[in-house]
Amino acid sequence: MRTSIALTALCLASAWIVQPACAEEYPSREIKLICGFPAGSGADVTYRFVAEKLRPLVGKPVIVENRPGLQGYLAAAEVAKSKPDGHTVMLAGGSGLAAVRFVLKHSPVDPLNDFDYIGTLLKQGWYMSVGANSPARSVSELTSYLKTKGSKASYATSTNMGTVFAELYKAAAGVQPLQINYKGINDAMNDLSSGEVDMAMTDPPFTIGGIHSGRIRALAVSTAKRSAATPDIPAMAELGFGDIDFAVWWSIQIAAATPKPVRDQLARWFEAVLQMDETKKFFASIGSEVFISSPESTRALIIEDMEHWREYARRAKIEPM
Repeated sequence: MRTSIALTALCLASAWIVQPACAEEYPSREIKLICGFPAGSGADVTYRFVAEKLRPLVGKPVIVENRPGLQGYLAAAEVAKSKPDGHTVMLAGGSGLAAVRFVLKHSPVDPLNDFDYIGTLLKQGWYMSVGANSPARSVSELTSYLKTKGSKASYATSTNMGTVFAELYKAAAGVQPLQINYKGINDAMNDLSSGEVDMAMTDPPFTIGGIHSGRIRALAVSTAKRSAATPDIPAMAELGFGDIDFAVWWSIQIAAATPKPVRDQLARWFEAVLQMDETKKFFASIGSEVFISSPESTRALIIEDMEHWREYARRAKIEPM
């Protein structure tokens, strides 16, 4: 009997000692950030900055893996199917996840059931841009130019966000340029700067980079108010397009059913990165703003944006692929 009691006490003591060690096992290996867009894209630039800031906090390698295809949804599907242990993470356009049911006939992911949300990362507007040699120096001049050019006019997009922005503008302005959809923003920017297309709806990092290099001009941002990152560029609302208030925000997600302690640890790491002055400066340099919210608020935003996208898809006449 004494031996039995002693063994029981030893097991309980061992369990008490081992539990904290088990909790500290995360992360047990490198953390992968799965990027749904090619290396060198605007999304990739942001991923690599965040990975660099996470590494010293995590104490393990933080690796960016590019899985381009289907406008980022293939990468989202990979994360959704990954082992729910917090070692595979995605920084994605939360608004893009909310849009999936309205842009794809057969969605590879369910934004409400496939993921646990850690929080949000940033928010940004989309930009209406022209080549540096374009005769249009304002949205009104661009509208007149596109009307004059008629069926020969064209515009570039490479994301659903760009397509929606363009369609909302076309409907409001009464223009019908031909859409040319590119697999990546690099090719779209090349054709925009060379004059092969008349305008493009461009993401913030490439817009800022294109402006600084002198390749393009941004005429307006899709939000209701000017972005703090680009205060000299007017918002569509102030130019008479009051129905266009189109902001994009990024969420941080992992596979559903990831243990809460792991989710909480990831949330602490990401919030620490977002509180850094270097992060705020970097996001401003790529036309974005730090955006922090709780997991519960992030899920609520997904649900809200799903309703927005139902309307966007209807107004922009988006046919699911």
